[in-house]
Amino acid sequence: MSDLGSISQATVLVCVTCRTTTAPSAGADLAEATLIAAGNAADVSVQHVRCLGNCSRGLSAAIRCANAWTYVFGGLDPAHDGPSLIVAARLLAQAADGIMPWRGRPDALKRGLVARIPPVECREETP
Repeated sequence: MSDLGSISQATVLVCVTCRTTTAPSAGADLAEATLIAAGNAADVSVQHVRCLGNCSRGLSAAIRCANAWTYVFGGLDPAHDGPSLIVAARLLAQAADGIMPWRGRPDALKRGLVARIPPVECREETP
């Protein structure tokens, strides 16, 4: 993959239809916690989305930037992981190669990685 250049804006997509047996609004709670953690940040936006199709892995969110890989996470906790999503979004936004670094990534997002999806412009290099 070629150098993708500097990324400046990240978007956190939080599934608001996710629920648990004890908290039917858990996805909405995670979205609200993520919005609060973002505050008035200009470098990260938070969007509510309906169903990321990751229901077997619990509460889910995705992080994306233009010209970067998109990361999907599951098993998130609405009480703790809103700020973690913002930290990870900033890591991705600052990654010159469009790949979120492992170092500095919150622990919940190291354990909860479900998928990493290449950018549309990605062309695999031949060896």
